[in-house]
Amino acid sequence: MTGSFVPLVILGAPRSGTNMLRDALCRLPGFGTWPCDEINAIWRHGNTSHPTDELGADLATPAVERFVRRRFEARARRDRLDVVVEKTCANSLRVAFVSAVLPEARFVLLHRNPVDAVSSAILRWQRPFDLRYSLAKARFVPPSDLPALILRALRNRWARYGERQRRLAPWGPVFEGIDELLARGSRLEVCAHQWVACVERAVDDLESMSPDDYRVLAYEDFVARPADGLAELASLVDREPRSEEFEEASRPVRRNSVGRGGATLEGPEVEVVEEITAPGVEALNRLTSRAGHPQARARRAHGRNRRSS
Repeated sequence: MTGSFVPLVILGAPRSGTNMLRDALCRLPGFGTWPCDEINAIWRHGNTSHPTDELGADLATPAVERFVRRRFEARARRDRLDVVVEKTCANSLRVAFVSAVLPEARFVLLHRNPVDAVSSAILRWQRPFDLRYSLAKARFVPPSDLPALILRALRNRWARYGERQRRLAPWGPVFEGIDELLARGSRLEVCAHQWVACVERAVDDLESMSPDDYRVLAYEDFVARPADGLAELASLVDREPRSEEFEEASRPVRRNSVGRGGATLEGPEVEVVEEITAPGVEALNRLTSRAGHPQARARRAHGRNRRSS
């Protein structure tokens, strides 16, 4: 790895527990992040006019690479970090781009039962505009990008008025085809397709990488054994905190949201979500069964141990 810090990039569809994982990691010594939820404006610098968040590696120009790297270096230097943790959900749509900008980055794809994730995303989509949340992120918008981002924000606000005419306002990662889905006016379908887009795009890019450069983590497994999950990710970036530090960092993690989606969606809605998200679930299974991946080896060893017992 190059440089004095390691970028650890958390990937995942909206409402998959990525904030929780980021916060837990940042309780470990030497780990830290930005004082806001996401830094999509930093990642989009130089590509603000691109219609979606799906940026290809070809868009990682030398100027873009220098800009993003300097922001990571400044964050590491400011807080004396060994590991800079970054969680912007839209990065799930552009892993190859992120890897081109930061070749030494390590990735963790956190996935959650799609019914639970979609149910939670629907509720989040309906929340009113949060000025404080927006201002926290605005601090890290490059000044040259402010006009374009302000115009986009105004368009989104206007679109919210348009919801009365059944057109939804966008929220979360912007994937190819989202405009057509927004025009239909079904949050359920939009959130389900958004989950699939984030998962499938991330899997496609991760499959081209060395298995040593990423981990795949199920939300349900992490909340059940958070200290073990943190230890696995610390090893990914070659860090070895003490066991008591993992325990302390994972103390606020709760598992009370597991299975909640099935209780808030009606039966037919669950069926729609499961049908739409099936390709994403299949992609996840393919990735985690990849030959040579540490988690696949662990599962095979676990299976052998069970058969021999």
